[in-house]
Amino acid sequence: MAADLTAAPTERMTGAEIVIRALADQGVEHIFGYPGGAVLPIYDALFQQNSIEHVLVRHEQGATHMAEGYARSSGKPGVVLVTSGPGATNAVTGLTDALMDSIPLVCITGQVPTHLIGSDAFQECDTVGITRPCTKHNYLVKDVNDLAQVLHEAFYVATSGRPGPVVVDIPKDVQFATGGYIGPRNVVHKTYHPKLKGDAEKIKAAIELLRGAKKPIFYTGGGVINSGPRASELLREFAHLTGAPVTSTLMGLGAFPASDPQWLGMLGMHGSYEANNAMHDCDVMLCVGARFDDRITGRLDAFSPGSRKIHIDIDPSSINKNVKVEVGIVGDVAHVLEDMIQIWKASRAQIDPAGLMDWERRINSWRARNCFAYKASETTIKPQQAIERLYELTKGPDTYITTEVGQHQMWAAQYYKFDEPNRWMTSGGLGTMGYGMPAAIGVQKAHPEGLVIDIAGEASIQMCIQELSTAVQYELPIKVFVLNNEYMGMVRQWQQLLHGSRYSHSYSEALPDFVKLAEAYGVKGLRCEHPDDLDATIKAMIDHPGPVFVDCVVDKMENCFPMIPSGRAHNEMLLGDVGEKTVNEAITEEGKMLV
Repeated sequence: MAADLTAAPTERMTGAEIVIRALADQGVEHIFGYPGGAVLPIYDALFQQNSIEHVLVRHEQGATHMAEGYARSSGKPGVVLVTSGPGATNAVTGLTDALMDSIPLVCITGQVPTHLIGSDAFQECDTVGITRPCTKHNYLVKDVNDLAQVLHEAFYVATSGRPGPVVVDIPKDVQFATGGYIGPRNVVHKTYHPKLKGDAEKIKAAIELLRGAKKPIFYTGGGVINSGPRASELLREFAHLTGAPVTSTLMGLGAFPASDPQWLGMLGMHGSYEANNAMHDCDVMLCVGARFDDRITGRLDAFSPGSRKIHIDIDPSSINKNVKVEVGIVGDVAHVLEDMIQIWKASRAQIDPAGLMDWERRINSWRARNCFAYKASETTIKPQQAIERLYELTKGPDTYITTEVGQHQMWAAQYYKFDEPNRWMTSGGLGTMGYGMPAAIGVQKAHPEGLVIDIAGEASIQMCIQELSTAVQYELPIKVFVLNNEYMGMVRQWQQLLHGSRYSHSYSEALPDFVKLAEAYGVKGLRCEHPDDLDATIKAMIDHPGPVFVDCVVDKMENCFPMIPSGRAHNEMLLGDVGEKTVNEAITEEGKMLV
């Protein structure tokens, strides 16, 4: 949105009332928060209105993750309201998570009165100083007459350009004070003006690179989804025009349909064999809304060594940050793709058909390895099998998946197939255990009729398990599907492969009875321990009208493959027991541990 900041105030009201009015004028319908002394005037103003629903969380970290899930699934900014001191510091993990994954949040924090700032007052902390490294921008408002302007500007900053979290810290005396209110008319920032249209000459140069390709690939990321549904439509159109295969980062799943024959699957550390080999061997790479992070590139000096690279990103600091590219285009993904399609059509460009055919044959030979194959068991549920059956029984446009972080997250990304954007919510950059269940609550608030499932691990789910109480209070029928292997699975896998099977503190000892714990919260609890009972348990989970917690007991020692070991290149993947290298062969190479 763009506030005419020079307009005269039209109404006078308290700072607390200004907050509520600004949120309403920004179209906010839900906020996630927890009250405390320094923010009580705003809570009092909330009590006296009906346009905005407040969702009471059980921990401020849960509030930020709920807001993230809400934002990621709806395309609208998530809003958080917490008190000063520990309220603000508890929100830091979620703010950092949102910054890493480019999620638009506006977090309003209470602060001690202005005359007490710097005095070590009760529940005081330097919120601006603490959150500066983990937000896109933050504000400390000391004058009530600046409050409306700052709030409208906060939404502009959070949602424009590369999205991210913004903190507005409001002292308690400013909440009580009376000042003028300005509505959100043409809000702009003095210095922040993201570039939407890409440079025409660079777009033409990118087209020339693509039309000369024989082994092209589209490498797509979360920026496609952040750009909105139109960007995903344009990505699909351009991919079909060119015939190029498409892969994606963890955050970009759903931007291109998993059911499309041009889809290679996710790439990176636990990506598909065909996607990683295609990235390594391609001759022209079109990176769309991704940032070449370490989980994607593997060893940088061996990353796609023979390719010429094009990078489209709205954040100019991302261009040439990790990987040098031949053509860097700063702009919004949707705008740039639209221009590329127009030029491609107008010039009747095409990629060499014979080259594409050879490229497709080579990719199909990699596909034939069936890198996601696993050994089924008649007595023990394999985690891969659990996700496969969950997908088959729950797939559809109204299903939304969140995850915690660990092996279960990677299995979900590998085996659950997404054909639409905004259906997949996970913590990518920060890798935050505890993200998934509160995120599911936020998603359910945004999509009350949707089927929302948090795929979790028995370790991650306990990080924010208290938010089950929030789901019960607001009658949100989220489903929690836990793959319980009694280990911090990804930690244990790395300890097996890299640390001589010394499982130092990765065993989840003293686990609760999750069914009884769920029932104590008022949630339906189910346990599944045998493959023959898997489908019936999933169906019972879906059919129950309220929140459900499924404790799915799976193979304790199953590893997540494929896997690129640390310090290795894309073409040095481990394929697991059914691939070219078994786990035992992978543990040592020339007598040395993989590092």
